[in-house]
Amino acid sequence: MQDEIVKNCVVTLDYTVTDPDGAMIDDGRRPLIYLHGGYDGIFPKLEEALHGKKVGENLTVKLQPEEAFGDYDEKLVAVEDADMFPEDAEVGMAFERVSDAGEVLYRVTDIADGKVVVDGNHPLAGTALIFNMTVTAVRAATAEELAHGHTHDEDDGHREHLVH
Repeated sequence: MQDEIVKNCVVTLDYTVTDPDGAMIDDGRRPLIYLHGGYDGIFPKLEEALHGKKVGENLTVKLQPEEAFGDYDEKLVAVEDADMFPEDAEVGMAFERVSDAGEVLYRVTDIADGKVVVDGNHPLAGTALIFNMTVTAVRAATAEELAHGHTHDEDDGHREHLVH
């Protein structure tokens, strides 16, 4: 049985994520399971910190905004006429737009006086994140997981990326 985190293994973590003031961002209700070794399942700085760790080890890693969801970009905020949106548009709705930067997911953040404010920043852009993690399991990845570049879940065959 493998117990050290090395390239091409599947890692299971119990974790929480807080901001620098201690406010809970992710309570880690579900364990984080990812394919280790540069497959973009977690942030690179987290993967680097976890490399070589063993089952049972705990660690805390602080990510600056540029190491997580990026700095907040005011250019990704726009105020538009409400008639450009469906009548049932509401705060929190999300939609994709294609621009010079590629596809960007925008969220409606305010609606007032015939105007809609949309924001293309990730909700955590500009926020430093503190990950508290415990390695709970490590196993060799299957050939199928390596070919697909992500872990597979016994229930549905695929597991989503839980951090990106």
